[in-house]
Amino acid sequence: MAVREIRLFGDPVLRSACDPIVVGDPHAALLIGDLIENVQIPGRAGLAANQIGVGLRAFSYNIDGEIGYIINPVLAEVSGEPELVDEGCLSVPGFYFLRRRYPFARVTGVDLDGSPVELSGEGVMAQALQHETDHLDGHLYIEGLDPETKREAMRAIRKATWY
Repeated sequence: MAVREIRLFGDPVLRSACDPIVVGDPHAALLIGDLIENVQIPGRAGLAANQIGVGLRAFSYNIDGEIGYIINPVLAEVSGEPELVDEGCLSVPGFYFLRRRYPFARVTGVDLDGSPVELSGEGVMAQALQHETDHLDGHLYIEGLDPETKREAMRAIRKATWY
């Protein structure tokens, strides 16, 4: 396992939908190990495989001390009235913007053995589940901003030293 470089806004891997992982692929365990190791770095709530340059459907999470992963996740359910939440992203470092997210989310997928996995939650967990599945579908959180906030975000990002 290794600390992996986070791909930043503008990298094409972040804009492409990720391919499913074939259960039993020997490389999958290495990817999951890297995702778990890298999500444990302080300040990280979730990490999608494409954020470390791998175009496969998996993400790890670190919410309220609970660390885990899911392979081939599908956003199966969202509910409640969307709420404005302050959201940031490792691939857009240093910025947080208000965007709407559902207060409850549920994803389904599998683990490394192919056994079914279901993750669900409210609050930060719901936000992370939506955020990470968006990544795997090739979408960054700034795409969901209201138009004026998105214009503001894009101006700020273009001025960022990392851009």
